Amino acid sequence: MPFSFQPTGLPGVVIIEPTVFEDGRGFFMETWKKSDFASIGIDAEFVQENQSRSLAGTLRGLHLQRPPKAQGKLVRVVEGEIFDVAADIRHGSPTYGRWVGARLSGANRHSMFIPAGLAHGFCVLSEEAQVIYKTTDEYAPELEWGARWDDPLLAIPWPCSEPRLSERDRQWPRLPPP
Repeated sequence: MPFSFQPTGLPGVVIIEPTVFEDGRGFFMETWKKSDFASIGIDAEFVQENQSRSLAGTLRGLHLQRPPKAQGKLVRVVEGEIFDVAADIRHGSPTYGRWVGARLSGANRHSMFIPAGLAHGFCVLSEEAQVIYKTTDEYAPELEWGARWDDPLLAIPWPCSEPRLSERDRQWPRLPPP
């Protein structure tokens, strides 16, 4: 199997390490293979792919789309390094307020699968980073929702001291207590 799958502390969130074949010409790796992912319970059908380029200290998140267009995401970095986070902000969920994070980079080539319903965010640790992510539903701006990156309920220790934020990300609400 060309992947190593590492479960995390949040059900459904998985860190994926590909098998990389390197030689004097460069490298080759598979980044997605439906049958391998389905064998561990990720039976996703991706319908959209996005790419972002962000500068050091940029923090994007925490974002999600609500049903009926909730998005699962497969996130990977092709250049640079990020601290990637999945957070459960579904009030009433047994894992409400829990989060997991991992360093994803062009060098380690790891990716993270985040199931639909969980929020996603990342901060850029390198001079710049290019992030590509596939989604299981198309973007629907009217269903977009999120939580503040610095919400005290989540208490995520972001490794960006003074993050660059969009105005939208500054305006997300704080989460209600459980």
